[in-house]
Amino acid sequence: MSIFSIPVRTIKGEETTLESYKGQVLLIVNTATKCGFAPQFKGLQKLYDTYKDQGFAVLGFPCGQFANQEPGDDAQIAEACELNFGVNFPLFSKIDVNGSEAHPLFKQLTEEARGVLGSKAIKWNFTKFLVDRNGHVVKRFAPTEEPAKLEQQIQSLLKPLADA
Repeated sequence: MSIFSIPVRTIKGEETTLESYKGQVLLIVNTATKCGFAPQFKGLQKLYDTYKDQGFAVLGFPCGQFANQEPGDDAQIAEACELNFGVNFPLFSKIDVNGSEAHPLFKQLTEEARGVLGSKAIKWNFTKFLVDRNGHVVKRFAPTEEPAKLEQQIQSLLKPLADA
């Protein structure tokens, strides 16, 4: 199944798919507003602002599975992201990324891009998946990887369309 056809729910509760992102380069991230890595929201927003007009989007999926560092409901999460971090990139409804209740999107992402020692499990908040325009996971990045360090790889995925 293509990631574009997987059902998702926006942070405002609307049922949809990622179909509207088909043809774009995506950075899909499991987020948490109370996490020590939460300052990365600003770096993610900067990437989004810089490249959104070139066919790039950051998609944030809040998750409370790691030390309950995302304790709020969707409305509280949206407000915290906007007020505390200036986020206006697309956010989706709070989900699980590991275990039997893991969201199908993250099941597919972790199947396509495994972590250290081939592990599928996501170890912490702010694990990032870089997805090409065709919906294929190009690379998985650890939570410690700062968004700015992904810029060159994002640019290389955006280039083919610009060069065509």
